[in-house]
Amino acid sequence: MTEGKKLLIIDDDPDFVEGIISVLKTAGYEVDAKYNPKEGFKALETGKYDLLLLDIMMGRGAEGVMIARKMRKDPKLRKMPVLIITGIREQIAYLFPGSAVSPHFVEIDELVEKPVEPKLLLDRVSALLQAAEAKKAEGE
Repeated sequence: MTEGKKLLIIDDDPDFVEGIISVLKTAGYEVDAKYNPKEGFKALETGKYDLLLLDIMMGRGAEGVMIARKMRKDPKLRKMPVLIITGIREQIAYLFPGSAVSPHFVEIDELVEKPVEPKLLLDRVSALLQAAEAKKAEGE
């Protein structure tokens, strides 16, 4: 399932990104990284990715939320799965509603908190890619 799958990470923490890239590449994924929201969105518009791993807190605040919202309005990008990996709860003491995914907060596929265990990361990435493939096969 990993072969030929290209992932993009948008996160402004180079140390965290380096670790995530190592885990994902070891598992066989092709990975690109952008370290700010503007470059990240440009990469989404010009590249071809199967999944986005996105941080929320970047730049002037919660710019990752803006990226996710812009993606869902873009016909080319709206079907790409988005995995938010964030330390927002730690950074601003924000308590997410009961479940990890709240459609009222931002339309994403899944949210995990930093630090993320490598096995959990790989499980979530794999599950999101499989779900995206299943939707494609259904003709959605």
